[in-house]
Amino acid sequence: MQRREFLGAAGVAGALALAGCEPPPPIEGGFTGIDVARGHALRDGALEAQQPLQRRKTRVVIAGGGVAGLAAARALRLAGIDDFALLELEDTPGGNARGGEVQGIACPLGAHYLPVPGDDAREVQDLLEELGLRRRVAGRWEYDERHLCHSPQERLFFRGEWQDGLLPVHGVGEDTQAQYRRFARRVDALQHAAHFAIPTLRFEITPELLALDAVSFAGWLDREGFGDAHLRWYLDYCCRDDYGAGIAQVSAWAGIHYFASRHGFHAPGEAPAPGDESPERDGILTWPEGNGWLTRRLAAPLGERLHGGQVVVRIAEVRGGVEVDAWDATSKSLVRWQAAHCIVALPVFVAARVVENPPALLRTAAEHIRHAPWLVANVHLRAPLADRPGAAPSWDNVIYNTRGLGYVDARHQALDPTPRATVLSWYRPLGPSGYDTGDGRRLLLERPWTGWRDDLLAELSVPHPDLPALATRIEITRYGHAMAIPAPGLLDRIGPHRMAPDDGARRGRVTAGRLSFAHADWSGYSIFEEAFTRGHLAGTALA
Repeated sequence: MQRREFLGAAGVAGALALAGCEPPPPIEGGFTGIDVARGHALRDGALEAQQPLQRRKTRVVIAGGGVAGLAAARALRLAGIDDFALLELEDTPGGNARGGEVQGIACPLGAHYLPVPGDDAREVQDLLEELGLRRRVAGRWEYDERHLCHSPQERLFFRGEWQDGLLPVHGVGEDTQAQYRRFARRVDALQHAAHFAIPTLRFEITPELLALDAVSFAGWLDREGFGDAHLRWYLDYCCRDDYGAGIAQVSAWAGIHYFASRHGFHAPGEAPAPGDESPERDGILTWPEGNGWLTRRLAAPLGERLHGGQVVVRIAEVRGGVEVDAWDATSKSLVRWQAAHCIVALPVFVAARVVENPPALLRTAAEHIRHAPWLVANVHLRAPLADRPGAAPSWDNVIYNTRGLGYVDARHQALDPTPRATVLSWYRPLGPSGYDTGDGRRLLLERPWTGWRDDLLAELSVPHPDLPALATRIEITRYGHAMAIPAPGLLDRIGPHRMAPDDGARRGRVTAGRLSFAHADWSGYSIFEEAFTRGHLAGTALA
């Protein structure tokens, strides 16, 4: 934060005092959403000495109730397999795509949108059709506009005012604009030279992609002559947003994939390429509770097959099947599940800890994948904020050159335009970047919630000086291992071409014996489409 911005934020309370205003009431809040003690009980070995007091049988155990685990459960149901159990660490499923509410207003606890999927993500397209989000009209697919992000979609607070879009444009020089245009042409050329696809299991790993994977995005930008500060800020923001780490920490493949796997990079003022005039460009689906809207609907049909508060401590292949030991938070006892198969929908570092005699593919993935910590803060406002000049309030609101990624407004999708209380969801990655070089995970554990409250108020008070007086409550959700960081070399190390045929890495399925592995980690980064597709394929393979 620049000095003048800090002084501006710090002066909020002083300004109220000088104006003779009553100081705002204290802001309530705290940590919510994640039971840190459960996960750390596994890490610290506190549950290892216990013996199972109950034994239960089922055909398939799904370990992990994030997007991948829920997708696997749906695939089993669609295949007519009802004899399964899904074991989830938290009380509610969804992983980092859960939703919640503050003061009765729905808001996301993690991921908050889903881009309109392309044809490579056909499993996700099928889900959206099942949920009524898209339908075929006159031979073309149409999406329910109630669930598409309403306009205006995004804006950037830059040089004292709001501008449309997130790429800095107001007052930037011709040299900056020229780099924007040249970067757009470079991304377009790479799109035509290689297949960038979501999910990643749909593209072929070529020498061109491995060359990009071998270097950092920052190093590639240096080599290509992209040194403009505004362009690099935007690219760093995009990487921190999708990967939790900056351009110096993610691979050039990951940095290019962010754009090339969807609709490319478009310089301001440039007309779309011929044939690229689709109105669905950059279309995203979003809800007040974020992707919790999706995960709740995936979980709803599971009924008693969904078991929350389960700490999986052991997964072992035994004669004729598998054993899965899970500590039940309600009964405070260990339950042993016996099944024919287990779908391991856990992050790879957890899977490597609980799977007995982990196969080589799992050991390799766990050795090389590092995860970025994240924080999501939901702040309740008793009334709408006053606004600065420029672009109108949007769904996504970003402040240039700050540690946070800005905020989304939970009421932006509301059809009722009446001004009223709302919740802003502020996102703060803590993975390695130019903003954070310390131990973000330790900071999440040790810092009190009031420290994060103060960071939020200081950052958001720059464009919104009235925010501290309007805020009533702030609830903070911490993710110590939110998402895999696609570091240089990771695609090469965990790609299917590095897995022996016996490992069973075929058409996106990663298997070893009676275990199937399904998690976004196996794609090297974390988005809904990757997790859902891998979970779906793991479930259909058992049909």
